[in-house]
Amino acid sequence: MEAVRQVDGRAIPFGAKNVDTDVIIPAHWLKTITREGLGRGAFETLRKDPDNLFDSAEYAGSPILIAGDNFGCGSSREHAAWALLDLGIKAVIAPSFSDIFSGNAFKNGILTVVLPQDQVDRLLEVAKTDPVHIDLENQVVTTPFQDRFEFEIDPFRKHCLLNGLDEVGLTLARDTAISTYEQEARATLPWLAKGVETA
Repeated sequence: MEAVRQVDGRAIPFGAKNVDTDVIIPAHWLKTITREGLGRGAFETLRKDPDNLFDSAEYAGSPILIAGDNFGCGSSREHAAWALLDLGIKAVIAPSFSDIFSGNAFKNGILTVVLPQDQVDRLLEVAKTDPVHIDLENQVVTTPFQDRFEFEIDPFRKHCLLNGLDEVGLTLARDTAISTYEQEARATLPWLAKGVETA
């Protein structure tokens, strides 16, 4: 997983409330066996409108999405996070998120920033013309207009995102302790290893 320290750039001023995972990535895209290419299906229904924000040249390559309340509600499909990543989104700012979506986003290296509605409204305005800056280490969102919005984040999630640690990375970081335990277990509890090949 790629480490997330700062996210800078134009933000897509989406702002819609109660956007469920079927809007983020429709069900017929779930048949894929790879994460690659899911960005093409992200917000597919909305992108049928030729004036949609997601295909606008002005917001091409934007790493930040600004959404409305209850973003990511609905089914628990992890494909929603995969589609956002494939679209180039590294952070989503909203007044609230579905718990399951927030967890899936975190596990895939997407920063979810919760801010009060009035601050989200301000960022929606700024995003129409100027970039937004998210500093995870200092837990603050800033704009070129001296706006400064602090946000809270679970310390464990912050640590993992700053260091690019997904569940596999967290396990590998404990490799020495796991190996030591396995060696001690073989020595003190040999019957557990009976019939198991040793490395």
